[in-house]
Amino acid sequence: MRTWRVHELGEPTESMRLEEGPPPEVRPGGVVLDVEAVGLNFPDLLQVRGGYQVKPELPFTPGGEIAGVVSAVGEGVDVGRLGERVLMMGTAGLADQAAGPADKAFTLPDSMPFEKAAALLSNYGTTWFALHERARLQPGEVLLVHAAAGGIGSAAVQLGKAAGAMVIGTAGGPAKKATVAGLGADVAIDYLAEDFVEATKAATDGRGADVVYDPVGGDTFDRSRRAIAWDGRLLVIGFTSGRIPEVPANHVLLKNYSVVGVHWGASLGRDPSSLRRTYDALCAEWDKGTIDPLVGDVLPLDGAAKGLERLGSRASVGKLVVRPTA
Repeated sequence: MRTWRVHELGEPTESMRLEEGPPPEVRPGGVVLDVEAVGLNFPDLLQVRGGYQVKPELPFTPGGEIAGVVSAVGEGVDVGRLGERVLMMGTAGLADQAAGPADKAFTLPDSMPFEKAAALLSNYGTTWFALHERARLQPGEVLLVHAAAGGIGSAAVQLGKAAGAMVIGTAGGPAKKATVAGLGADVAIDYLAEDFVEATKAATDGRGADVVYDPVGGDTFDRSRRAIAWDGRLLVIGFTSGRIPEVPANHVLLKNYSVVGVHWGASLGRDPSSLRRTYDALCAEWDKGTIDPLVGDVLPLDGAAKGLERLGSRASVGKLVVRPTA
């Protein structure tokens, strides 16, 4: 079968190779999937570069958000799962087949295509955890979402609206601004042409945002502190800008706001059963029609390395998904 392998750390098109290799072994309590779709995530890019907190041994295969069909089951797994359409959170997904624990392979709703499934759990799960468990977002509050046209930002726009919030979304350029508006944001801001701090205050009668959702860091984080309301919560989602900001404690005190870390992966390590609860909650939102993962582009397997580099350029809209069968 075909599989991407990282033999040295660096930029994906330089350090990744598409190779032929043996199929994965099915282990007790596990399943093997014929891979139909894999979501590309920013942590995948960071792992290839060697900049992520989880550092797999070389060589390794990226890709942890895997949709496919169960083709083999291990000891202790119901054979009735053969042929089941599932979404699995695992490893080594950028391949024709992937293996993982059966208890992390969740049955897909019949109405959910593989491309949408591969864009669901990482972004929407992180965002569900951020908005509902960390920020405790309430109906009627104002949510400011940065990078709102991207995979994780678009999830925040949709889940924020589903929670009853007023959503303000920022993105770079007129086309991305239109995308944010199309996602349902109450206010869409082109940060290349507008001051998002002033635009947020103008939209809220000077109050600012109760919750700021920031996957960017750097200057965006610094300026978001000026856009936050009294008693607000500034969610630290990630640092796609490449700069980790510092927090002046005096400013936190003066505006009485909280800086809230969001590390869903570490939380799952402490409470593994919460993954299933989150997935069920997201499927309920899908069934109600309140969320619809934004897939920006579908790539063949041999385009995965270039796709990861597109994530680093911040040029993509929505989620990039790889289809090995394309």
